[in-house]
Amino acid sequence: MPTPYQTPIGSFTRKTTFFWAAVGATVGLANLWQFPYLASLHGGGLFILLYLGCLLLVTLPLMVTEATLGRYSRHGIVLAMDGYIRSAKVSGAWMLAGRLGILAAFLVLSFTVVFGAIALAYVFFGAMDKFSGVDQRGATAILSGLVSDPREYRLFMGWHALFLILVIWVSIQGVVKGLERTLRVVVPGTLLLMLGLFALAAWHGRIGGAVSHILEMHPEDVTLESVKAALFHAFFTLGLGMGVWAIFGAYTAPDTQLKRSILAVVLMDTLVAIIAGMMIFAVATDGSSFDGERGFGLLFVSLPVTLGQLPASQFVIATVFLMVVMIVWTTSLALMEPVVGWFREWTGAPRGWSALIVGLMVWFAGLASLLSFNIWADDRFAGATVFRWLELITGGLLIPAVAILISVFTGWRLTRSLSHRILGQAPAFFAAIWFWVMRLVLPVVVAYIGIQYTTFSLTNLCDSGSDGIWCGQPATVLSEIEGEAVLGERAPDTSVPQAATEEGGGQPMEPPAEKPRSGNQPTKESVPGENAPKDGDILYHSV
Repeated sequence: MPTPYQTPIGSFTRKTTFFWAAVGATVGLANLWQFPYLASLHGGGLFILLYLGCLLLVTLPLMVTEATLGRYSRHGIVLAMDGYIRSAKVSGAWMLAGRLGILAAFLVLSFTVVFGAIALAYVFFGAMDKFSGVDQRGATAILSGLVSDPREYRLFMGWHALFLILVIWVSIQGVVKGLERTLRVVVPGTLLLMLGLFALAAWHGRIGGAVSHILEMHPEDVTLESVKAALFHAFFTLGLGMGVWAIFGAYTAPDTQLKRSILAVVLMDTLVAIIAGMMIFAVATDGSSFDGERGFGLLFVSLPVTLGQLPASQFVIATVFLMVVMIVWTTSLALMEPVVGWFREWTGAPRGWSALIVGLMVWFAGLASLLSFNIWADDRFAGATVFRWLELITGGLLIPAVAILISVFTGWRLTRSLSHRILGQAPAFFAAIWFWVMRLVLPVVVAYIGIQYTTFSLTNLCDSGSDGIWCGQPATVLSEIEGEAVLGERAPDTSVPQAATEEGGGQPMEPPAEKPRSGNQPTKESVPGENAPKDGDILYHSV
C-alpha cells in the first residue's frame, strides 16, 4: 500500500474554478430562508453592513487560513495538519482538528442531502400542479405528507436516494471531469436562474416592500442583538470548520490568486444573499414584513402558496425549486469532497471506490435524520430526536471546536515565519491583521458562538419537554428575546396549523403523550405536519 503522501488527490485545471467551487459551497439555503428574515428584523441595509463587516474582519481570516493550509500542503485537512505538526514538532494531538473537521463535514452532509430530497420532490410536485389554489394549510399538508407521514416514509427514502445518487455520480467522475466541470456549469447557471426569478419577482411581486425592509437603513432596529445575529450568520453559512476550504485550496491551479478569490467569494455571497432575500420577500410576503416567517415554513409552505397564484404556476414553481435543488446539490458536492479526499489519502483507494463507499455511508447516516421526521419522531433521547442531536453536535460543538483549534494552532503553535510562508505573498498590513486575528480574536469569538449556540439549543430542548439533567439551570441563561435575535427563532405563525409550528422553538410545547403503536399505524403523534422539519431547525452551517 502506498504511503499517505504518495496518494494524489487531484487538482483543478483552471484558475477560476476555485471561485466557482467556493461560491457553490457558500451559497446555500440560508441565503433564501434565513438572510432576508434577519435583514428585515435587524435594520435592513445596516444589518447587511454589519454582516459584511463580520465576514471581512472575523470569518475572512479563518477562510484564508483553511484554504492556504490546503494549498501549501496540497493535501486535505487531515494530512495537511499532520505535515504541519511534523514541521513545527508539536504534539500529535493537534491532528484532532483535521479529524473533527472531516467528521463534521460527514454529519452535515448526511442531513443536507435530506433537504435536497425535499427540494427535488418539490420540483416534480410543482410540475404536477400540486400547489395550484392551495392555502397555507394545504401546503403544510403536502410538506408533512412527504416528510412526516409514517405510512409514506419509503417514498421519502426514494427521493433521498435519488438526490444522493446525483451527488455520488459527480464525485465518482473525479476532480476535473466531475467536480470541476459540474461546478463551472451549475453554479453560474444557478446564479442566472436566480436573476431570472428576481426579475419575475420584480414583475409580479412587491419589490418596493423588499427594498424597504432589506436595503433601506433602519437604525432604530439595530441593537447589540443585531451584531450577534450578523456574527452568527457570517460564521455558520460559509462552510468553515469542515475541511471544505482546505480541500479546495489543495485543488487550486498554480496561477490562482487565492486571497483575491476568497474576497470575491465573500462579496459574491453577500450579493447573492441580498438578491435572493429580495426575491423571497417580494413573492412570499404581503409586502409589509416577514411576520416572523423563515426556514421551512417560508420556503416550503408560504412560497409555493404565493407562486401557485401566478400564471403558469406549474412552470414557475418547478423552476424555483430546481434552483433550490441546484443550490443544495453544489453544497453537498462541496461537503462530500473533504470526506472523499480524506478517505483516498487514508486508504489509497481509487477515486471511484472512495466516492461510492463514502456515498453509501452518507446514505446510511442520513436515514437517521430522515426517519427522525416520521417513524422515529417519537423516539427521543433527552427530549430530542436524532436529527436535533446531530444538528446540536455539529453546530454547537464540532464546527466551533475545529475553528478554534485551527486558529490557535496557526497563531500560537506554528512559528511566525512558517505561518507567513503558508499565507503566501500578501500586503504587510493584511498579514499583520490576519496573524493577530488568528491569535487573539478568533478563538474568543468562536468560543462565544459555540457556547451561545449550544446553550440556546439545550434551552430549546428543555422548552420542548426534555428531561435532561441540564434543564434545571441552563434554560435561564439566554432570555427569550436574545434567543430570537441571535438564532432567529420565530414566534408561532397563526397562518400555519399549530401542528406545523416548530419543534422546540417559539412557545414551549407540551411533550407528546406516550402511546403504543404497532407497525406504521398512524397515532396522535404522527398527525401530518407535526413532525415535519420545523422553522426552529435552521442549520446555519450546512445549507
